Amino acid sequence: MLRTKPKQLSFHSSLYNKIPENHILKKIDSVVDFSFINRLLSSSYCKEFGRPAKEPELMCKLLFLQHLYNLSDERIIEEAELNLAYLYFLGVNPEESLPDKSLLSKFRTHRLRESTLDEIITEIVKQCVERGIISSSSVSIDATHIEANTIKKTPERLMKHLAQEIIKSYEEDTKEELKDLPQVPEYKEIKDHKEAKSVMKDYLETVIEKVGSCITPDNANTNKAINRAKDILSDPKFINQKGTRSLIDEDARVGRKSKTQDFYGYKSEFVMTTEERIITSVRTANGAYIDGSYAKELLDSTKKAGVNIREVYGDKAYFRKFILDDIESVQARAYIPVSAVVYRLDETKFTYNKDSDEWQCMQGNTSIERKYFTGTSQGKFRAGYKYYFDIAQCEKCPMHDECSGSDKRRVLQVGLNTMQFYEISQYQKTEEFREKYKKRASIEGKNAELKRFHGLSRARGYGLLSVSIQSKLAAIAVNIKRIAAIASSHYFTNIQFWLFWGPRYDF
Repeated sequence: MLRTKPKQLSFHSSLYNKIPENHILKKIDSVVDFSFINRLLSSSYCKEFGRPAKEPELMCKLLFLQHLYNLSDERIIEEAELNLAYLYFLGVNPEESLPDKSLLSKFRTHRLRESTLDEIITEIVKQCVERGIISSSSVSIDATHIEANTIKKTPERLMKHLAQEIIKSYEEDTKEELKDLPQVPEYKEIKDHKEAKSVMKDYLETVIEKVGSCITPDNANTNKAINRAKDILSDPKFINQKGTRSLIDEDARVGRKSKTQDFYGYKSEFVMTTEERIITSVRTANGAYIDGSYAKELLDSTKKAGVNIREVYGDKAYFRKFILDDIESVQARAYIPVSAVVYRLDETKFTYNKDSDEWQCMQGNTSIERKYFTGTSQGKFRAGYKYYFDIAQCEKCPMHDECSGSDKRRVLQVGLNTMQFYEISQYQKTEEFREKYKKRASIEGKNAELKRFHGLSRARGYGLLSVSIQSKLAAIAVNIKRIAAIASSHYFTNIQFWLFWGPRYDF
């Protein structure tokens, strides 16, 4: 039951006067109004029945503190019981007791939803816009990797564990020992990795078939274990070591940090204002996530928070047509370096005239005809345009043999978006673009802050939902810390302005 009542200060509240006015938690409390949280979570509580629950605002503030100082459930309760600044921020009297650590865990897993955290982030950003803390119209988008809270295992080892789980479930369900099973293969002694996987797969399938023929629908745990093993085996990515790599955390996946380095876990993608460095929206996915897939959602959430987006900054991973279209759909301009993977054109050999829709080669010859084409390349559908150059010009050209080969004239084949990408590429060579793109650097510092000081380098729990909640709580923590810093600088700026420009008194 959720029961809210006005807080009454006790005699011991005078102890809060010992907290310095410039303490970060006092600054946050004076700038951010968290009272909306009770209203936001009121639907998840019964108003008439049950024991009175701890206020959602108090529980959320405990979680914010936990991620602000990167503490465990147990440590945050211990620290808050003894720290006056923590108690002041929580809005309780010094002599009041705090909830047990188990209640904090239950609140996070049963009451706090991803969508609720999204709304909390949006509301905090709205307050920043309304109070003038956020005034810029440019944002950056980026993704950061999060290591899983477990190790990745080889498919052979996983298949061995799956077989053991099935056998154990069968014996617990039937109270009988499973007989006539083949011996577990010594896969570690097999030098050929492919052969080892094949041997263990055959063994697991044998166990599934043997146990499956001995059980009934009443053997729920065994059926569950068998279905789990079948689901994992049916994924073609599993044997190729790109699917499930842990039975503890089945959502984690192998992803790429760079061309030569990979990681195992998750990715958190977020949008941040470039000037104020406040995160406006967060999404989390497994490690195999392709950067930019949530770009539209992130930008829409940012606009919902009241941020007037006019410029969007990103790295080369975001230079894709659908992302550029998403940015254009919110009436913003993209500042994203051209990616050679997407835009494959040698600009030392060809230039494009947008007005006449003509390509010109390095020898000055101009295309005279354009045709649309479709086809397949390496099993993938392709579509684009073929630009034909004049035969007479090509035959006389000194570069004819090198450029056209055995053909009489040059034919330039480009993708559907090559002409648009060419225009973008030309702008990115200007001093204006290089100067503006410096704004994006601030998001790298925010990535480092989240990982180094707020525990986002590694997952705290298991599963996508747990990591997503962790990412959003970490984002809220860095936001309120940053808001306090900005509000303080605004305050001192206003005081200095008043002292210099304010009224003069002659005595």
